[in-house]
Amino acid sequence: MKSESLIIAILLVGIGTGLGLGLGHGLWHSDSSNSGLYEQALVTSVIDGDTVELADSRHVRYLGIDTPEVGEYYAEEATARNRDLVEGKTIELQRGSRERDEHGRLLRYVYVGGTFVNAELVAEGYATAYIFDPDDRYSQILVQLEQYARMRELGLWAAESK
Repeated sequence: MKSESLIIAILLVGIGTGLGLGLGHGLWHSDSSNSGLYEQALVTSVIDGDTVELADSRHVRYLGIDTPEVGEYYAEEATARNRDLVEGKTIELQRGSRERDEHGRLLRYVYVGGTFVNAELVAEGYATAYIFDPDDRYSQILVQLEQYARMRELGLWAAESK
């Protein structure tokens, strides 16, 4: 029995590490069958790499990540990638441990077409992991995806290698 538990634990750690290293970062899927956990909304405008405006005028700041601010290195690229992912599309919003930031924006994990946008931006090097609560749902995955992007010298991290 102990050996079975050990094998299961090793498999779970391996799977988690594989996901965390971004081996399947484009495969993040939301589960719409849990409709109480997700809210759908239309993105009318992308404000920057980690903030959008919804059709009802609410602003959503992506939870667990941070992209460069306007005028900073790689801000235009991060904003353009966010625009490609979500602008004009219906997204799914998932709550984390915090409801709003100090500016009154909703803090959410965002999904579009089955892609976990927060994770995608980090894995591709457009964003860094920005963890408020280390016990939050995806905090460890986002940290590992940042390590993956750094290791691969993607996006923000490409300049560090030169």
